[in-house]
Amino acid sequence: MARFTAHREIAAPAQVVWDLVTDWSRHGDWVPLTQMTVTEDTGGVGTRFTGRSGLGPLAFDDPMVVTGWEPPTSVRAGTASLRKEGGVVLGTAEVQVVPLPGERCRLRWTEDVAVLDRRLSRAITLPLAVGGRFAFGAVLKKVAAEAESRAQQR
Repeated sequence: MARFTAHREIAAPAQVVWDLVTDWSRHGDWVPLTQMTVTEDTGGVGTRFTGRSGLGPLAFDDPMVVTGWEPPTSVRAGTASLRKEGGVVLGTAEVQVVPLPGERCRLRWTEDVAVLDRRLSRAITLPLAVGGRFAFGAVLKKVAAEAESRAQQR
């Protein structure tokens, strides 16, 4: 299983970032070649959504369910935990928003992922971890830009 973490400090309040990053339908705006479909929105645990990534016949579905939900406060981190529900990609993800002094926060995204084929998964663990960290670093940069813009408009 490949593990990667991407993180970024953002000049926006934790609640602004939390609201943005846990709007699962928006993830396709930041993740290249991905379209999101929310199939059940409970507002927390039990929310189900699927990311379809790729082009044409080379696309795959990544269905997920929210398994943990604790929004941030002004003094405590917020954490959303996700389980990948099959398809090609298996594993878990955790999104954490940590409040910092001065209307800032740190956004951290961690994934433990494998592909369905175990032999293939072992062979691509290192490239998947390095590529995932790089890709999600770019995603968090886009999320940060939008959150900072929203915070300035408040």
